[in-house]
Amino acid sequence: MAKLIPAAERLIRARQLIQKAREVPLPLELARNDLSYIATVKDFLRQARDMIKFISMTPSATTEVKADVQKIIGEIEQADREILG
Repeated sequence: MAKLIPAAERLIRARQLIQKAREVPLPLELARNDLSYIATVKDFLRQARDMIKFISMTPSATTEVKADVQKIIGEIEQADREILG
């Protein structure tokens, strides 16, 4: 059985995954059109989204936590536009 990760830890891990997506080295040859690069970035951002997507649906989530979730979702979308845009 999987270990339960608290919401606060999920938020921290999601931000770390966004940072990892930003730190993926840009390939020299095809630059932003390299499919491996795009897949790696998209995978990190997907993992970040999956990490937090159900937090706001839990009954124990406070309004502050729900606001943080929405903020991180915005950060994920912004990172996607900035990195792959």
